[in-house]
Amino acid sequence: MDFLFILALGLAAGTLSGIVGFGSSIMLMPVLVIAFGPLQAVPIMAIAAIMANLSRIIVWWREVDWRACAAYAVTGAPFAALGAATLLALPARIIEAALGVFFIAMIGLRRWMAAHDLKLGLAHLAAIGVPVGYLTGIAVSTGPITAPVFLATGLVKGAFLSSEAAASLAVYLAKAAVFRSFGALPLEIVAKGLIIGCTLMAGAFIARRFVLRMDAARFRLLMDGLLLLAGLALLSAALI
Repeated sequence: MDFLFILALGLAAGTLSGIVGFGSSIMLMPVLVIAFGPLQAVPIMAIAAIMANLSRIIVWWREVDWRACAAYAVTGAPFAALGAATLLALPARIIEAALGVFFIAMIGLRRWMAAHDLKLGLAHLAAIGVPVGYLTGIAVSTGPITAPVFLATGLVKGAFLSSEAAASLAVYLAKAAVFRSFGALPLEIVAKGLIIGCTLMAGAFIARRFVLRMDAARFRLLMDGLLLLAGLALLSAALI
């Protein structure tokens, strides 16, 4: 597969994830598997994901909620390392169905919390970091899971994008460290991940102008629509 096509797709994926906070791994992973095989694709995507999250932090540096990031990362990072060193025991369909229900349920839950002026606190983020961090260690990406979690803290637009990225960065660094310890990050893999990651970073800077044009209400509506689509897609995949 032409590497230029992968780079072009990376730019598009970086722009999308720069607007909504997730989606780059979902778009890139199938192509990376075809081009490099699954054993190389996962660590390549891990390196690229680190750069993608780093770019969103840079773009929205002044809006990062560091307390929320630390609360999530303190449990998410070590459990991501644990997940990266283990195999997923549950059948894929059960996980797909559970995540699908979770995405759809979070739409209503987030709206109910907003109507009652309720938000997730630091203790909630620390507790959620345990299962989500572990799943991130096993799977390629759980960005669609962390997105509604950080939205439920009341963060939107740049504050949401940067804070979720900073928390995810700690988790992916822990995951990459485990890959490194098992010899899954040779120089060739790192180089490919860095090159693809550069396109994701460029996309984040392109996305900034789109995010700035959206008001908070439209941003929340966009996120609800994406979570609904993701939830329905996972439920459909689980039933097939």
